[in-house]
Amino acid sequence: MSHTSHSTILDEKLDPLYQEIIHRNPGETEFHQAVREVFESLGPVLVKYPEFMENKIIDRLCEPERQIIFRVPWQDDKGQVHINRGFRVQFNSALGPYKGGLRFHPSVYLGVIKFLSFEQIFKNALTGMPIGGAKGGSDFDPKGRSDDEVMRFCQSFMTELYRSLGEYTDVPAGDIGVGTREIGYLFGQYKRITNRYESGVLTGKGLGWGGAKARTEATGYGAVFFLKEMLAVRKIPIEGKTCIVSGSGNVAIYAIEKLQELGAKVVACSDSDGFVHDPAGINLDQLKQLKEVERRRMSDYRFNKGGRYVQNGNIWDIPCEIALPSATQNEINGRDAATLVRNGCIAVAEGANMPTTPEGIRNFQQGGIAYGPGKAANAGGVATSALEMQQNASRDSWTFEFTEARLEEIMKGIHESCYETAEEFGTPGNYVNGANIAGFIRVARAMSAMGLV
Repeated sequence: MSHTSHSTILDEKLDPLYQEIIHRNPGETEFHQAVREVFESLGPVLVKYPEFMENKIIDRLCEPERQIIFRVPWQDDKGQVHINRGFRVQFNSALGPYKGGLRFHPSVYLGVIKFLSFEQIFKNALTGMPIGGAKGGSDFDPKGRSDDEVMRFCQSFMTELYRSLGEYTDVPAGDIGVGTREIGYLFGQYKRITNRYESGVLTGKGLGWGGAKARTEATGYGAVFFLKEMLAVRKIPIEGKTCIVSGSGNVAIYAIEKLQELGAKVVACSDSDGFVHDPAGINLDQLKQLKEVERRRMSDYRFNKGGRYVQNGNIWDIPCEIALPSATQNEINGRDAATLVRNGCIAVAEGANMPTTPEGIRNFQQGGIAYGPGKAANAGGVATSALEMQQNASRDSWTFEFTEARLEEIMKGIHESCYETAEEFGTPGNYVNGANIAGFIRVARAMSAMGLV
């Protein structure tokens, strides 16, 4: 999607800066989209706090503090040599050490990592935790690779990246293609190279070696907690609602689990090859076995009566009341959003990062549905990562119940902050503005306090 097809006019003070960002970061369309989405919310902030424009806080906020790009050579099981590219964009550390996931997927290039790390700044600020924004990854595809191949890749990747990490410097976690297995290999190599058992340097670790209970569940659970708060404001129960969750990774699986616990019915989920529609309700145990244990495709899912698998189909054509896009960026376009609204969807909470195009977001907002953007709705993952860092720092480990209760509390706080900020700045019910403005003000104040750095 090009940056020219937006209908929202940017504030006149921000438009020249936006043009300059496009010029300085050519070809990075996802990054342009993420910056524009934040800029579209900031007009009223500049009226109230003109100093953020005068001291060039916004200009500085859009330029990463550090961008690391490196070669990752590795050998497959047949002895063939492969070369991938590794990235880490350390975008902003005004609130704390850099924090954000690693994504291993063929679509990864600098523009994707920059958009993700830019989003992460505001998401992390919203959690209220002391963490800055970063993201990293590689165009390596773990799909279909053996454990040994994944291990060799992870070791090569960490051999370069370790110099830039540390529990007070930069703390990566997982994202698409990076689960507990990959975090384990990365941590092992970091430990070996540095000769330090620095638990707090990576989050999403296994439970037996410094991981936090509920971290695996956190992003999906958190998105549902946020959804629940959005519906509560509208006095609508979640129970009995028909839901669609796209994706079938970590976020999707645990969003489905929490929705089912709360009495909702999830009828569809997907992977990159197609979707499963099971009107009787997705069988969660089977889904976990398929994806977490056997690492197989959705086409192998076995139905109850009346279910179907559609290859390369569009999951958003299925009618639902609640949608949780939890796969990848820009998976819902304008047409999909219009279809969802037409089919009676009342709420969308984003489990993925920027899964809706600008046109899709407009259609949701004009359709009057409760729309929770990713930087607010999926912040539960990084919030629980920060809780994992706390446990590592205090050499402690908390119960699942305690961690989940903290997570729910944080998500309620994020919802409240977005909701109240949206009202304060004259756009009640607009969670996009609420999230962007609340996150921005927190980071901007910290940056102002620290001087020109």
